[in-house]
Amino acid sequence: MSKSDQAAALDITEGTLKHGMPYLALGSGRPLVFLRWFTPDHANPTGWMRKSEIKMLSPLARHFRVYAVNRAPGMPAGTTMADIATQHADALHAEFGAPVDVLGVSSGGSLALQLAADHPTAVRKLVIASSGYTLETLTREAQLRYGEAAAQGRRAMHYMAPVSVRNPLAARLIAAALWLADPLVRPKNPADTLAFIRAEDAFNLSDRLSDITAPTLILGGDRDAAYTPVTFRHTAAGIPNSHLTIYPRTSHIGVTRHPRFTPDITAFLRAD
Repeated sequence: MSKSDQAAALDITEGTLKHGMPYLALGSGRPLVFLRWFTPDHANPTGWMRKSEIKMLSPLARHFRVYAVNRAPGMPAGTTMADIATQHADALHAEFGAPVDVLGVSSGGSLALQLAADHPTAVRKLVIASSGYTLETLTREAQLRYGEAAAQGRRAMHYMAPVSVRNPLAARLIAAALWLADPLVRPKNPADTLAFIRAEDAFNLSDRLSDITAPTLILGGDRDAAYTPVTFRHTAAGIPNSHLTIYPRTSHIGVTRHPRFTPDITAFLRAD
């Protein structure tokens, strides 16, 4: 099947939700809203990043109409995660008119947890992957250094290397590669990037997890450099109706590539 035939089969469309939130939709079936991970821009991805996202979501798109949603551009300084969640709840209610299944990965998981805690009528079932109730100290520091450097027009991607892999030598090699690649993936509006980073920096739902009433599936990797298994377990323990799966020998990014990722999510969302 050619690429154009594959795109037609997936019925890929792009648009914006209320508040100007960009989305890319693919597949067919009941809606599944994918809240994107940390991205340089509040926009739909292009080039290799678009191809990578579609490749990751395509297996889920065989079962659901997947909406990959990003934060709205023009995010004001001082925005909180609660503010972003309220904006998302408003947009989802306007688009779907009923609670929808939500999948949040990494930073998208932070937002998904906030959304489910603050706006339970927006979420039918919740899936959190490679994320937890708050950022680890290392992850918080890496993101903030990245955001501040990008806002100053300096190379920034290499600051994210320590949360990419646990092995220090591999992290140094990745840092060098990211430093070289930085000009190709710099934020077009670094103020948006920094505003979201600072919102997530203050994010902590430790005392609010019990407010999440949606059935919740949490997926993590035991070799995640950005989050520890302790954080995954604490998140799951605090949510009344939750199930935790930690994939062995799996990294932060590796969770979405794990052979059980799509089957586990599909079985959870289809079970009533």
